[in-house]
Amino acid sequence: RVGIVGRDVGRAERSANSVREAVPGAVIDVFLADLSSQAEIRKLAAEFQAKYDRLDVLVNNAGAMFTTRTETVDGIERTFGLNHLGYFLLTNLLLDMLKSSTASRVVSVASEAHRMVSKIDFDDIEGKKKYGGWHAYGQSKLANILFTFELARRLAGTGVTANCLHPGFVASNFTEGNGAMGWFMRRLASVFAISMEEGAKTSVFLAASPEVEGVTGRYFAKEKPIRPTNAALDEIAAARLWKLSEAMTGLPVTA
Repeated sequence: RVGIVGRDVGRAERSANSVREAVPGAVIDVFLADLSSQAEIRKLAAEFQAKYDRLDVLVNNAGAMFTTRTETVDGIERTFGLNHLGYFLLTNLLLDMLKSSTASRVVSVASEAHRMVSKIDFDDIEGKKKYGGWHAYGQSKLANILFTFELARRLAGTGVTANCLHPGFVASNFTEGNGAMGWFMRRLASVFAISMEEGAKTSVFLAASPEVEGVTGRYFAKEKPIRPTNAALDEIAAARLWKLSEAMTGLPVTA
């Protein structure tokens, strides 16, 4: 049984129907939410908890790259707000349900784009002083890995695992809405990128394979663990990012 989240009811239902057709008997529930909005994330979590009594796998996948600096409805730079804080808030809101389920998993889609930045710029994390679309995207993907590793440390002994991954260069509409640069990236993807089915393989592997049962705090590509940058392994930065994320999402401050 799978719950999928989308912003557009038509597109979400079409996605759900494609799964139902491919897997007869599958139960697919559709939830509507804009994951750049903290209010909608909280509403989504409440709806999910009202509908289900367990959560075996949470896959954090929603993300985008924006060539121009814009802000979410919460007044947060959109790349950071969607790509990182969306993962952070939804996961934490569903954490008690994950802990109460048996051997549950958190899978977060990151990217090799994290190698484009040397560290999290805590002095200008929202790009107010200087903004570049690819830098903001790379920083958000570094944040995904730092979040995953810190989450794994905090979940030690609970039976919940947390891993992240690079899906590959996938042919999708990921850069839609970014003008000429977005068009160019989609054209490039049409020639060099892998299919969306190929791009989903490592996510599915981490979500369902018995090979990674009990494996936690790792970064994967092509269904194999790989080493991220030193910046992604910085435990001090990870703890600092966690505290900042709590403050930016209004969650209770933890030790």
